[in-house]
Amino acid sequence: MKTVYTCFCTDIIHEGHLNIIEQAKKLGSVTIGALSDKALIRYNKFPTISQEERIRLYTSLDGVDRVVVQDSMVYEDVISSLKPDYVLHGDNWRNGPEAAIRANVLRLLEEYGGELIEIPYTRNENVKKIDSQLKEKLSMPEYRRKRLRQLIDMCPVVKTIEAHSGLTGLIAEKTVVENNGHLDQFDAMWVSSLCDSTAKGKPDIELVDMSSRLRTIDDIMEVTTKPIILDGDTGGLTEHFIYNVRTLERMGVSAVIIEDKTGLKKNSLFGTEVEQTQDSIENFCEKIKAGKRVQLTDDFMIIARIESLILERGMEDALTRAFAYVDAGVDGIMIHSRRKEPDEIFEFCDKFREKVKDIPIVVVPTSYNQVTEDELSAHGVNIVIYANQLTRSAFPAMQQTAEDILRNHRAKEVDDRLMSIKHIITLIDEL
Repeated sequence: MKTVYTCFCTDIIHEGHLNIIEQAKKLGSVTIGALSDKALIRYNKFPTISQEERIRLYTSLDGVDRVVVQDSMVYEDVISSLKPDYVLHGDNWRNGPEAAIRANVLRLLEEYGGELIEIPYTRNENVKKIDSQLKEKLSMPEYRRKRLRQLIDMCPVVKTIEAHSGLTGLIAEKTVVENNGHLDQFDAMWVSSLCDSTAKGKPDIELVDMSSRLRTIDDIMEVTTKPIILDGDTGGLTEHFIYNVRTLERMGVSAVIIEDKTGLKKNSLFGTEVEQTQDSIENFCEKIKAGKRVQLTDDFMIIARIESLILERGMEDALTRAFAYVDAGVDGIMIHSRRKEPDEIFEFCDKFREKVKDIPIVVVPTSYNQVTEDELSAHGVNIVIYANQLTRSAFPAMQQTAEDILRNHRAKEVDDRLMSIKHIITLIDEL
């Protein structure tokens, strides 16, 4: 009997999947690949049920002879192992980043005479409704809030990019690239105080109050599903911080990062150029403990941002604070540096990891931007935040466009570097 292989990456079976199985049955014995959790999150499809549950779901389908786990979006291992006569897939992977995976499958099949059969993708109101329900499920607070912890467990590095509006949230949500046959994307979003303030034309001194910050978060949450890490500045007064923790947790935010400084907030990258006061270890630990006491779930994370290296207080001060904050119950440590080289970040991470193995380390490689995620991961880093690059790329582009329109008294000269409105609108889903 001929053998047929198709890979599923869904938590809900609809008529499109059943159609593929029906077509596969006509060709021979059907094997379904259950895309693993680690592969799914690279494919922009975070699982809402466990891998074991998906295997049971696929096994229960009429016409399926067996189910195997596919550990990668590329089919190399499974095709070299099974050598199926036919691979079935919907025709929706002909364009975009997935086209590279399709090309690789064709190459693998050609090596031994296998055949790719593409089934027209099922598009109707019922399928659209099921897809929308799955997206809505992912955006619900109880699912979104816990995703950061899940990602830390599943990913070598949680790649996080700033978002300061619904549109930048959509860019963070939907940007997927193909790289050497693999798909890659951002895992989470960073709602930066700097970028939120800048988008509103305000200075980054905690002038934008929490009510406005929450509105920004709500705008992003309305159109995305990925976890959100909030830049909480200093956290403010402890009496206020505990209420904000409750609010953020209820909304579905995954984590808040607070820095161990007091007084009027100044951006860390100014370092000692402006007056900045670091909080005492005792006071900051009390703030951490107070925030942890009021949490209602284990999902939400409070992460302590250490400013010792920024303020040139030395490595020992940074490590002393880190260990104290861990003892106070913090869920993660963010270490910040404004140096151009990552040496002191590496040193901190290595020394911290000698004593603490299981508390996530967060870094923001803005000034030392030549370092790669793999290099950071090798030193024990779990979360990498690209904290302001979208804002910094948008501003010069918009300013240049405005200047060119003024210079030429028309818009024709700028048009070839603009994205079409039609393209922008395709980012935005209609209900």
